[in-house]
Amino acid sequence: MKAIVVGGGWAGCAAALAARKQGLDVVLLERTDMLLGTGLVGGIMRNNGRYTATEEMLAMSGGDLFEVIDQNLLHKNIEFPGHSHVDLYSIAHIEPAVKVHLLQKGIEIGLQTRISDVTMTGNRISALSGKKAGEQFEIDGEVFVDTTGTAGGPANCNKFGNGCVMCVLRCHSFGGRVSLAAKAGVKELIGRKGDQSGAFSGSCKLLKESLSPDLHRLLDTKGVALVPIPQSRRIQGKLALKACQQYALSEFEENVILLDTGHAKLMSPFFPLEVLREIPGLEQARYEDPYAGGLGNSIRFVAMSPRDDTLKVEGLDNLFCAGEKAGLLVGHTEAICTGTLAGFNAAEYVNRNPGLSLPDSLAVGDALSHVRKEMLEKNELGQKFTFSGSVLFERLKKRNLYTTDRQEIADRVEKAGLTGVFAG
Repeated sequence: MKAIVVGGGWAGCAAALAARKQGLDVVLLERTDMLLGTGLVGGIMRNNGRYTATEEMLAMSGGDLFEVIDQNLLHKNIEFPGHSHVDLYSIAHIEPAVKVHLLQKGIEIGLQTRISDVTMTGNRISALSGKKAGEQFEIDGEVFVDTTGTAGGPANCNKFGNGCVMCVLRCHSFGGRVSLAAKAGVKELIGRKGDQSGAFSGSCKLLKESLSPDLHRLLDTKGVALVPIPQSRRIQGKLALKACQQYALSEFEENVILLDTGHAKLMSPFFPLEVLREIPGLEQARYEDPYAGGLGNSIRFVAMSPRDDTLKVEGLDNLFCAGEKAGLLVGHTEAICTGTLAGFNAAEYVNRNPGLSLPDSLAVGDALSHVRKEMLEKNELGQKFTFSGSVLFERLKKRNLYTTDRQEIADRVEKAGLTGVFAG
């Protein structure tokens, strides 16, 4: 039995692993020449409630990718404003490590493979067609997982943002995102940020070598640096544009906050380069992602799928979704969690078993159910949800679901009868 996962970001990689562990033959298709998508410029793990979610997945034997990440950390257990017990992975080393892990597990990876259409049989997808390295191809499968994300192509960034800023998604080179759900006739949801459709990605990357020697050393040793922005050079209101509401704190408006993920991760959706270079230590700053990070950033959350709590897409029998496709969930941890559940339930579908919904006694289960209800039942498309801050993290704390006690988390998973559920 074959599962086809389309989209090779964190969610797609997690879905592929989960389906493979349940015995399916798995093909993972990615339109670019590398896996991980925005994970190539990400790097932040275990901050705040993401710690709890990570440990829940490990207790359920769905933590393969978290273990790979732990082997490629640059900094462990650091803090920056509003965020505790933070791990930072190396964006230079993580993608090859993940690719090797997937290949060792027997997953077939098709890079530079762009889907253009789906073949339907009733409410089921039966095959995909498109181009692989420029050549036409067709592939069939029993079940499909859509992890194509919600950002791109350039038309969306032009329409809803400040234009294409040459980000890591590289739409001009490899083509824009193609949604399986949309191709199958599903009406997708568009998130909002005030009057804006979608939302700006929340951070940029600076070449670390372009910083002053003192800043460079500080990042190498501490993993984080806060550089005050002169009052006259602060840009009011910019943080309200970000998808990442957990960083919409005054400290992020009053300081340049940098994190060491191999490059210097600038915790701002964009920052005019000429203004950035007026700040001490940043006189020679240069953007690495997006290359035009002084102008803007990519636009996300413009194509989400209606789905149930098993992550099956509504209206289709054999399509599951994960990552940002599954709703207003922000972050790599969130992508891995949803990808793991989607891949597992794809295998359950093939094996004619009922899909698994995680209970609200777990942080991951509560988040998935809550976000679905907010989007589909309340039509709330303006909020963004993440384990690491803002409204979802506050909800987890209020419900006593946030903890860093590993034994408490393991006990919680055991009580739910889910210890090792994803083991295969």
